[in-house]
Amino acid sequence: MTMQRLNVIQPSMAYAMLDALQEALWLLDARQLTVVYANAASQSLTGFDAVQIRGQPVQVLAGTPLQQAFWSDPLNWQAGAPFLTQIRRADGQLIPVEMKVSPLTAQADGVLVLSMLDRREQAQHEAELESLLSELRATLESAADGMLVCTLEGSIRAFNHRFADLWQLPISFLTQGDDAAILAHMTAQVVNGETEFRNLITAPEQAMIETSDVLELVNGTVVERRSVPQLCRGVPTGRIYSFRDITDAAQSAADLRLAARVFESSLDGIFIADAVHRIVRTNPACVRLLQGVQAQGQTVAALFESDTGPVEALGEWARARWEQGGFWEGNLWLKLADGRRCAVWLSWVALRDASDEIVQSIGFMRDMTQQYMDQQRIEQLAYSDPLTDLPNRLALSMRVEAAIAEARMTGSVLSILFVDLDRFKIINDSLGHEFGDRVLRLVAQRLSALMRAEDMLCRLGGDEFVICLQGCDAERAAAVAERILREMQQPFMLDGLGFSVQCSIGVAQFPTDGLTLDELIRQADIAMYRVKERGRGNFSFYQPQMSAGLLSRMKLEHAMRQALDKGHMAIYYQPQVHIETDRIVAAEALMRWTDPEFGVVSPAVFIPLAEESGYIVTLGAWVLEQSVQEAARWYFQGTPLKVSVNVSALEFRQPDFVERLLQVLQRNALPAQWLELELTESILLTDAQEMALRVRQIAELGVGLVIDDFGTGYSSMAYLKKLPISKIKVDQSFVRGLPEDEEDRAIVAAVISIGQALGVEVVAEGVETGEQCAAIYNMRGSYFQGYLCAPALPPEQLLQRLKAQHEQGVGAVAYSQSLELSMDANADGAGMAGSRQ
Repeated sequence: MTMQRLNVIQPSMAYAMLDALQEALWLLDARQLTVVYANAASQSLTGFDAVQIRGQPVQVLAGTPLQQAFWSDPLNWQAGAPFLTQIRRADGQLIPVEMKVSPLTAQADGVLVLSMLDRREQAQHEAELESLLSELRATLESAADGMLVCTLEGSIRAFNHRFADLWQLPISFLTQGDDAAILAHMTAQVVNGETEFRNLITAPEQAMIETSDVLELVNGTVVERRSVPQLCRGVPTGRIYSFRDITDAAQSAADLRLAARVFESSLDGIFIADAVHRIVRTNPACVRLLQGVQAQGQTVAALFESDTGPVEALGEWARARWEQGGFWEGNLWLKLADGRRCAVWLSWVALRDASDEIVQSIGFMRDMTQQYMDQQRIEQLAYSDPLTDLPNRLALSMRVEAAIAEARMTGSVLSILFVDLDRFKIINDSLGHEFGDRVLRLVAQRLSALMRAEDMLCRLGGDEFVICLQGCDAERAAAVAERILREMQQPFMLDGLGFSVQCSIGVAQFPTDGLTLDELIRQADIAMYRVKERGRGNFSFYQPQMSAGLLSRMKLEHAMRQALDKGHMAIYYQPQVHIETDRIVAAEALMRWTDPEFGVVSPAVFIPLAEESGYIVTLGAWVLEQSVQEAARWYFQGTPLKVSVNVSALEFRQPDFVERLLQVLQRNALPAQWLELELTESILLTDAQEMALRVRQIAELGVGLVIDDFGTGYSSMAYLKKLPISKIKVDQSFVRGLPEDEEDRAIVAAVISIGQALGVEVVAEGVETGEQCAAIYNMRGSYFQGYLCAPALPPEQLLQRLKAQHEQGVGAVAYSQSLELSMDANADGAGMAGSRQ
């Protein structure tokens, strides 16, 4: 309304028109910003009296700094645009209004129109709406499930933090608002790569569908997804998805399914009992164990019994263990319907609720019937010999311990007899081990028949038996031993075959010979061994000096086994001479042992010990290797000499002997004709067919074969005729009597004649004098070996002779006589000469 129009209208009429307005109006002096006029509507809005407010500054309405700043700058109200603000009522209350200030005239000192619309109700509605939205947002954020709200078109309206955490949304997705990126990220997180969001959103026919499914995320989380339509006045406007982490629930469900499968398929019998121990459920294995017994409804204790009878207190025993935080277990007998019993191992555990009260219990039963039978069998085997059913060493130990304890108290004597069957190996080798086992049973029966009730016969193993004679002095023990020897001389009959079994017995007594079973058996064994040495088939009491001899033998064997590694053994070579030319044509390799403790040990002592212990195989292999190496060295130095090596029966019978012989020759590049092997007649006559095959294999290699000690055994012309023998050696026992002894002359002449007839060389061993050499030559013998030429020499000394013989043509005997050798150099002695020395 312009001033011209106000001037036309009467003031009273103009004010009446302003008072009639519902909108609150103040007319302001533009220069002073004081109220010129206030209409009636402004009085109810501002609380200021419409008359009294005239002349007051407009700043009475400025209740906020923003209002005060507004009125301080005229540019703010010249725009005339409405805006929301707050004014201070007369009572000091701030109320929201929509305010507009516009000039009534164009002059700067004119009138301003201040209009105010009451916005209290609108503000209240907006506050209520904001509060509702805040509550909805808080509710959405406080939900345990991840929530996602989408429009029908597929855009995302809202989601909560739980959703972002569950799907591991990057922080950038929370600020950028890229719906497509969020949905793509969700699709990538699903194991099968398909979330089907778009299908559900974009298909109109699916707008009202409610869905539920389970998604497995790549991080291992299992999510249950539910989808419902979002309705507005019954019309779908979008979809709401809820996502719940059910990983633990899914695992629990899987565990329950697995537990159910285990319960049903377990091979152990399982029962479940209630809080008062009454059985409420059994698995199939338990039903099979019960064999018709109706278990449900019965107490657990009613099903079982122990070795001594019923176990009514079983529940109390179990509860006592449960209270200690453990479980009860033990061996029981399960009572079956037909009166039989089944051995079981029961493990019984308690199940507690959240209040730690026992609500159920589970029992696990394992059928121990077979194990129980096996245990009985094991115990039987533990104390008895499976072949003869006699007590074994363990049972004997228990009996003897008790007998020794009684003997200590009563002062009585206890005798131990060690019985060993003589030459039992012949039965096993000739008739087989099964036949031998049957013989052992017969021997056990015969010996058992000689025992008193208080005595014990035990089989230690093999063909060894031990007898414990309780309260038996030396006289009684001797009588028992003699009776055993007589009884064993009686013929045995098995499968129509009659035979005898001889035994040797050693006797030791408590307390004179030992205080423990081990000591007594050891002393009795020593006494038995002494019987074996003296011809077998007898008995002997233990004497202390027996142990001394055995100990010395053990120490000697131990030293022998260490001698090779310590360098205490060496190979010496004794020349073989061609009588007519007086030249060395071969040498026999002989082992020498000088020990720091035992001194020079004769081969006659350690060779039999090595053969008996089996160590001769190791020694023989070493001698062969060293001899071939030395022969190869002489060969390549231009002084070749044939080397003869002794081979024991045990070594020659090794299955790989020929193969090892070939390897040694090849490894040292020695032509085979420069090696000879010396064998005794006994080797060739035992398993003659197999030995003949082996001899031929060796001969085919080019290695010479020598019969050692010819004439001392049961010589057979047949094997000499058939086998490729290149040399025989006359034993020194026949040479020693030459030339005086007529029998020796006849034997030596016969052997030389046999050799000439067969076309093989004959070497006389042990030749020490010129007379012996002349006698052999007169009998047309061509070769000798012995002290007349030299004892066994170290390889360096023999090499010197070979070089002198090769360079100067000096004969072997002449060279020997020309050397100024001391007696110490020949300290090997006559007893060390010969093929076995």
